[in-house]
Amino acid sequence: MKIAFVSDNAKNVSQHFGRARYYVVVTVENGQAVKNEVREKLGHTHFAGDTHDEGHHGPLHGFGLQAQHRHDRMIEAINDCEVLVAGGMGAGARESLQARGILPILTNVVSIDEAVKAYIEGCLEDHTERIHQ
Repeated sequence: MKIAFVSDNAKNVSQHFGRARYYVVVTVENGQAVKNEVREKLGHTHFAGDTHDEGHHGPLHGFGLQAQHRHDRMIEAINDCEVLVAGGMGAGARESLQARGILPILTNVVSIDEAVKAYIEGCLEDHTERIHQ
């Protein structure tokens, strides 16, 4: 299985899905992390020119078709992953991940290595209070 983590430095979990620079994709086999790879991630800055958001609150917010399209484009790089771990994200991003069959987990664990270990042990909690509105 593959778990994607959003990160700005390839070591720590980023606090916001949309603003993170990278995905760190960890392959887990037989209860062990066997491979890590860093993938480029589209973020809100890549969509700064989008000005139409179906009547919502500006170009980077809302649940309109533009926001859904941005989320889908951000998620393309991790289509092979089953789980996405972030420190926080908006409700629209969470819904887009779920629609693609990717389980979003919002964590307060900072270190990617510690989060991988907690996930493998079955104790990585999903902090839904970290959903940004």
